[in-house]
Amino acid sequence: MKLFLIAAAVAVATLTTPALAADVGVSVSIGQPGFYGRLDIGDYPQPQVIYRQPMVIERVPMDRPPIYLRVPPGHAKHWSKNCHKYNACGERVYFVKDGWYNREYVPRYQEQHRDRRDDRRDERGDDHRGKQKNDHQGNGKGRDR
Repeated sequence: MKLFLIAAAVAVATLTTPALAADVGVSVSIGQPGFYGRLDIGDYPQPQVIYRQPMVIERVPMDRPPIYLRVPPGHAKHWSKNCHKYNACGERVYFVKDGWYNREYVPRYQEQHRDRRDDRRDERGDDHRGKQKNDHQGNGKGRDR
């Protein structure tokens, strides 16, 4: 619910202040440098975590599994001040180490999602290197000469 309200507030702010909206255009996803947020561990190797015990800020139902997060330096140390940024104050949270994330999680995530990225490029008419496909129908358009 909090996430919905935040999204609605951002949408309203964007509509009312178009000049500011032009300055915001960064999108970082899992597997890219600068991504912080929830990770789906699934069948990945056992994550290396910063603290052996999960962090808990609010009462947590014990039947829910813990969540794993990658957070910037300092957020884990001051978790009670930062948990709301991840909508995770009412969760048992483990913080994964950056080394494990970069060495184990990112390469496997990118390998598993490569087909999806390639399919999206193909739909746009790009080849797998991000360049426009040549038109090979004999009309000469788009060919290297």
